Parts: sequence; C-alpha cells; structure tokens
Amino acid sequence: MTADPAPAAPATPDGITALFRDTYGTEPEGVWAAPGRVNLIGEHTDYNDGFVMPFALPHTTLVAAARRNDRILAVRSADQPGPVVELALEGIGPGRARPAGVPAWTAYPAGVAWALREAGHPIGGASLVVRSTVPVGAGLSSSAALEVGTALALDGLHGLGLTGPGLARAGQRAENAYVGVPSGIMDQMASACCTAGHVLHLDTRALTFRQVPFDMAAAGLRLLVVDTRVQHSLADSGYAERRASCEAGAEALGVPALRDIPAGSLEEALGRLSDPVLRRRVRHVVTENARVAEAAALLREGRPHALGPVLTAGHASLRDDFEVSCPELDLVVATATAAGALGARMTGGGFGGSAVVLVEAGAAERVGKAVTEAAAAAGHPVPRTFTTTPSPGARRLR
Repeated sequence: MTADPAPAAPATPDGITALFRDTYGTEPEGVWAAPGRVNLIGEHTDYNDGFVMPFALPHTTLVAAARRNDRILAVRSADQPGPVVELALEGIGPGRARPAGVPAWTAYPAGVAWALREAGHPIGGASLVVRSTVPVGAGLSSSAALEVGTALALDGLHGLGLTGPGLARAGQRAENAYVGVPSGIMDQMASACCTAGHVLHLDTRALTFRQVPFDMAAAGLRLLVVDTRVQHSLADSGYAERRASCEAGAEALGVPALRDIPAGSLEEALGRLSDPVLRRRVRHVVTENARVAEAAALLREGRPHALGPVLTAGHASLRDDFEVSCPELDLVVATATAAGALGARMTGGGFGGSAVVLVEAGAAERVGKAVTEAAAAAGHPVPRTFTTTPSPGARRLR
C-alpha cells in the first residue's frame, strides 16, 4: 500500500463532505463531530472508580460516513497520508496482526466497530472520512474524540440508539482491548456527554454525572491551555505501571478500588502500606478525589476564582506522588503562577502533553508570554498556548 499525501480538507462539514465525495464518489449520509477535552481536575482517578471534572474543547474530530453493503469498514483520514484503508468487519479483533501498510491510527475506528459488534449491535459496512483539529499527543484526548466520533457515526448509520455512556463504553472498550491502552472512561465520557458552558462532574463507577456551570467570561476569568509539544504515548509510557500500582494498593487495603478510601481515613490507610511507591500512588488518588469534590463545591457556590490553589495542589500531587509530570510541564506551572496566574496544573495522562492555567482575564496575555519566554530560555519546545471555554459534546452536524 503506497502512501499518498494527506488530502486537503477544511475542518468544516462542507470540507469533509467534499472530501468524502471525492474519495468514494457518493455523498455521505451524515457528518458527526466529537470533541477533545480538558480535564479541570481529577487526574488518574477514573480507572480507580473515582471522580473527575472535564469539559469539552471546541476542537473536534469530524466523521463523514455512509453505509456499505459489503461488510467492509473503509476509512480515510484528511490528516494522515495514505489511501483508503479497507478492513473486513469479520477480520477485526484484538490480538490480530495489523495488515502490512495499514497505519496505526486506523486501530481506533476499527476497534470501535469491533467493540460495537462484540456488544451485540448489528452494524454493517461503512465508509468513513475523518478530519480532526484536536492536537495529537497533547493530552487533550484526540484518541477519544476519534473513538466517540466513529461510534456516533456508526450509531447514526445503523440506528443503534446508543446513549452518551453507551458511546463512551464502546470507545473505552476499543482503547483498552483493541488498541491496548488501559485507560479509564473519563475521556470518552467527556467527549460524548459534555455540554457547552459546563464542566462534567462525573462519578466514573456509576457513570452518573452533573453538568456544573462554569462561565469563565462572566467571572472575568480565562483558562489557558499550554501544549508543551512534548509528545506522549500512553501505550509506551508508565500509564499501565501507574494503574497496576493503584490496583495493588487497593488490594493491599482490602477495597474494590482506591475510590473507597475516604479522605479522612487516608493516614490510617497509608500506615498499612509498607511500600513507599504504593503510599505515594494511594495518597495522590485519595487527595485528588477530595480536590474534585472541593472544586465542584466552589463552582456551585459561585466562587471560580478560588479554584486556583486547588489546581496547583493537584499538580504538586501529580508531580511528587504520582510522578507523571515532566520538566516542561513543571516549568509551565511554576512560571504561570509566578507571573500571576490563579493556579495551574498538568492535564491528561502526563509524561508530556498540556497544562491548564487559570488567570484573570487581564493577565492572560502576560502569563502566556511569560510561559513562552521561559520555555525558550530553558531550551524546551516553544509551547502552543490558547484560551478555551467549555464547548458542546458529541453531536450530529448534518
């Protein structure tokens, strides 16, 4: 299979429709969108049955799709070089070698198709074109956006009647069992279930959630996202090791998951652990769940300015107890807070990726400049910095 240049296609419904038409010689039956996410607080708690507070980004993955009658899943990306990849639905499954020349990104839509079929949903063949504006490797859930966008498109084509949590479960199943990343369900739930102007206060065990208003503009605040441009790969990182440590800690403490350790019992629980690494991992998860509860209470009370110290404390815990930060992220947080930010922390799985910085509106430019200059002075990649607001979750566009 020879590599073709990635086709030009504006990240709009019209642009992806035109590319679909050029690729398959027919019109798509619909165009769907699924966003990336920023996690305000609650990191590495989702696979511990804990609590998280993400919101959807305006950056999305678009999926144009139409049904086929030949039991083939055909996919093409406007962002990656290569021709259409055709995969037989019956030949898709975990552990099967990827055919020669098939690019790695196709594992995400293929995994979703497999997960839906495994769950008993009667999906048939489909032709897909995808186009994304979610930065890849930035800790902003580009993979979850692709998974949820694919699931939503297949749901729309085949009338599966999936709910937001159903879409999220299919995406997580694809990532865990097919791609091989032992992630929790936060990213997919955020992409599938967030609403504009709100953060998603999610209980990852029950998959129940509340939409908590977060109107930064009305409060005179801005949230900066700082992409360090340090690429991370959860499949190649210490992510699986961190999850295994958490499971070992829960087993040692005799609870189903670390979510079941109340904050008030933390010191007693730590006293029963002899391994210093497990102690640090447990301390992070328990205190991070408490920070999610504190952040939710502050927003309900109309006190978003008070979130700053909660974010910064979360970063210190991720850096020192969970040990998933990196020098570039630490520099962003330290520089931003020194320049007047209300608070800052890494967001996402870690080992690279992005940080979030909460600032007064009038300080956004100054803080962003300070972060960029500090990165350059340290010889780090020049970060990409942008402001963001809570945006809509997965939806059909046409």
